[in-house]
Formats: sequence, C-alpha cells, structure tokens
Amino acid sequence: MTTPRLYMFQTGTLKCRVCNIKMNAGLDEYEIPVPWYLITHPEGNVVIDGGCAVECASDPEKHWGDITAVYWPVMREEEGCVQALKTFGIEPEDVRYVLHSHLHLDHTGATGRFPNATHIVRRREYEYAMAPDWFAAGGYIRADFDRPGLKWHLLEDGDDGYDVFGDGSIRFIFTPGHAPGHASFLLQLPETGPVLLAVDAAYTTDHWEEKALPGFLASTVDTVRSVRKLHALAEKTGALVVTGHDPQAWPTFRHAPEYYS
Repeated sequence: MTTPRLYMFQTGTLKCRVCNIKMNAGLDEYEIPVPWYLITHPEGNVVIDGGCAVECASDPEKHWGDITAVYWPVMREEEGCVQALKTFGIEPEDVRYVLHSHLHLDHTGATGRFPNATHIVRRREYEYAMAPDWFAAGGYIRADFDRPGLKWHLLEDGDDGYDVFGDGSIRFIFTPGHAPGHASFLLQLPETGPVLLAVDAAYTTDHWEEKALPGFLASTVDTVRSVRKLHALAEKTGALVVTGHDPQAWPTFRHAPEYYS
C-alpha cells in the first residue's frame, strides 16, 4: 500500500423518531445508518469512531440502559468493527490510531478494541464524557471509553486542524455543538481529492443545508457556526461532503470493500 484509501462501513442502524434527528420534526418512526471509517495509510491503519459497540448486537438494553427507549440499535455481531476488519484482513494489532469525532454511544465501538492503537480525541470532549450534564448523560456509555490501559492523545483547543500523519492526509476539524468537543475530519486522497467527513456536525443534508437543527445538541449557537465553518472549508477545498447519519445520502457512497483513493 503506497497511498491512502478510505473505506466506509456501518454498524447497522438506529431506530428512533424523526424528532431525535431533526428538531421538532415529529414523532414518526425513523431509522438511520451508523457509519464508521477505515483509512489505510502507508504509516498505519486508522479507524474513525467504530460505530456502535459490538455488545449492542446481543443485548442493547444491558449495554446502553434506558437510552434504548429512545435509540434502538439494530446490528449483527459481524458488523462490529473488529470482526468487520478481520474479514477484511486487518487484525486488531494492525490498527495504529483510533480517531474519535466525539464519545457518544454510536461512535465508540472501536474504543479499547485495538491493543496497539493510540486514541485521539479533543480533551474537552474526553473530560465532558467523564462528567456530562444530566441531559446528555444517556448518550455517553462510560464502559466503552473508560477502560484501563488505553493510550490517549488529548487534543487541546489550539490544535484545530491537527494533522495525524503530518502529510495532510487526515486532519481534525473542531466542530463543537452537537457535543462540546466534536470534531469532523478533512481527508486528502490522491485520486478522489478532499473528502470532508462531517460526522455529527451535520447528521443529514437538512442540517447541512440549514433546513433543520439536529435533534440533540449541546449548543445551538456552536452547532450552527460549525456547519458554517464546514461550508467554508468545503467551498475552499472542493471536498466531497459526507454527512453523519443520512438514510438517503449514505447509500450513495462507496461502501467497503469498495473504497476512495
């Protein structure tokens, strides 16, 4: 492997209601994909988020508790990130970095699963996840990320644009609002060019197009300003934009084993 590749996976779906994704949009049932990403790079494999923890495939209520009354995960064990990568030929020991957009329950499936990995997240998000406000507590499953022996690299507020490998291929773009320390990712691929993974800074194209606020957020003002920030970045770079959980947009992208290079 001489150049980076981006692979898109998902750990099944989440069943919820429209208002959980689009603020004040009603109580109709809604089902969203739960994406995660692998980047194969000459200097090491990188997992972004990892989707839902594999425990959700067998006993969601035991692992997530009361939040399953709002968000119900639908996934198979083989969709867990470790098993998915094994069938792809990548062993847990082969992952160098796990990058965290934030530490909500549908984004921590890779935490603690890869013994040689450094876990990178914004310090503000890590500290908030350890002691969240009451309204956000259900979204953080401490058993996923509060594990002994993990190697953490905590990014400071001044680290916006943090370049993982120093070659511009993977950069953290801080986009708070949905969560206090949320990050999106700007990728640079040799053939595809720039790819902007908005993650939960924009769940859906409605958020991206400023037609709806997300159904859950820590700060409305920060949420709106982060979308504007990403718009400016996308316009400047011409990036392909990937929203976080859009059930219409997600199927239009290439999914593993297909890839972007």
